[in-house]
Amino acid sequence: MVATTMSSVFVALFALVASSFQTRAALQTEILALRHQLTVFQKNSPRHLRLHHGDRLLWVVLYRFWSGWRRCLQMVQPDTVLRWQRRAFVWYWARKSRRAPGRPEVSREIRDLIRNMSQANPLWGAPRIHGELLKLGIEVAQSTVAKYLLRSRRPPSQTWRTFLRNHVGQMASIDFFTVPTATFRVLFVFVVLSHERRRVVHFQVTEHPTQEWTMQQMREAFPWDQVPRYLGRDRDAIYGQDFSVMTKGMGTEEVRSAPRVPWQNPYVERLIGSIRRECLDHVIVWNRRSLRRILQSYFAYYHRSRTHLALAKDAPESRIVEKPEQGRVVVIPQVGGLHHRYQRHVA
Repeated sequence: MVATTMSSVFVALFALVASSFQTRAALQTEILALRHQLTVFQKNSPRHLRLHHGDRLLWVVLYRFWSGWRRCLQMVQPDTVLRWQRRAFVWYWARKSRRAPGRPEVSREIRDLIRNMSQANPLWGAPRIHGELLKLGIEVAQSTVAKYLLRSRRPPSQTWRTFLRNHVGQMASIDFFTVPTATFRVLFVFVVLSHERRRVVHFQVTEHPTQEWTMQQMREAFPWDQVPRYLGRDRDAIYGQDFSVMTKGMGTEEVRSAPRVPWQNPYVERLIGSIRRECLDHVIVWNRRSLRRILQSYFAYYHRSRTHLALAKDAPESRIVEKPEQGRVVVIPQVGGLHHRYQRHVA
């Protein structure tokens, strides 16, 4: 025991004397190496030491410029060295295989386009999307298209927007709204709106609406070969049982909204709101003939000139785009000057 203690003291003294003959640069390098080992031990458990790329790079530099690096490097085990060698082998051949010629990589733009096509068209498969890409001048293999398709766990389903757009041509809505006159009477306006292109297919004004009168307006609005598949309306008592029998005989299915829930019949309600805000709130109605004339003027503007957000800012009767070379812009007053139409006219 005493001999062991004496030998340890001798080794320590020898190291102290030897260190006194070292240069300052060598001492600083050794201190750096020891501190690095302490840092590695503090970040890891004693049984599972992990060296990062920066740690290995430091010892590569020390190996190049410091001859005493072997005395301080005592952290790794043989298994660690073998693991490093296997990783280096994989990394080397992975880097080398990248440079080898092969199928060119598909650009990110094309990959995103394939995914967007498959998402917007859930019924399309790889052959259909591949055909669309060929029409766009994009030369890729069909197997490449199949690789980047979005996979769905459930059978493909169309969106609600697509479903409603496919049926909008078979749908119409009807409703009444009231208009006060200058003589304090109340007039009733009956409107029939086709959901396709938001067209007002019929309107009429009366002071005393009845069930028979309303049924006659439906006959005038839709000839027997042009009836809609679905008819949206509220639960107004004026329609009555005979009205339902007539629409059923015409081959139209009524879709009734819940009581006092106008948002369930939104298209015609929005039309009535537009009529009030853009026309009737700014004029005085004298009688039934006056109201008919005002509404005819407004509906002519509504169909031919007014742009709609739901129609991609086009009019129900589609307007062509007029180029600047077609002439200067002229202003055409409509609805008595409440609104204007702008179009180009050759001077």
